[in-house]
Amino acid sequence: MRAKDAARLSTVRLLLAAIKQREVDERIELDDAAVVGVIEKMIKQRRESIAQFEKAARKDLVDAEKAEVQVLSAYLPAQMGAAEVEKLVDSAISETGAASAKDIGKVMAALKPRLAGKADMGKVSALVKTKLAG
Repeated sequence: MRAKDAARLSTVRLLLAAIKQREVDERIELDDAAVVGVIEKMIKQRRESIAQFEKAARKDLVDAEKAEVQVLSAYLPAQMGAAEVEKLVDSAISETGAASAKDIGKVMAALKPRLAGKADMGKVSALVKTKLAG
């Protein structure tokens, strides 16, 4: 507030409201993992909005959404490197005994708790698909 950064302030307020809303709805107090989940969900919503605004040629709204994504991303844990993610995917495939594309769900279920907030799960899913397909 003191820095007069209105965009950052409004984004942080949106985040706090989303966390409070979930706590009230589910009558629980969110732990760190659940808060990371809320942040990821908000970032995903912003990215979907960016895609829609780009189709509509609304650069002003695209810029606003990108600024919000940048602010929200600062509250996520550090992202894992591609090599680390690949190593975890390989170990999850061997642990679950996955052999074909039918087993993607098992592998993703094993990876989700390990990678939540630390990697883009869409990219992880694509990596699992390519490893199990080929």
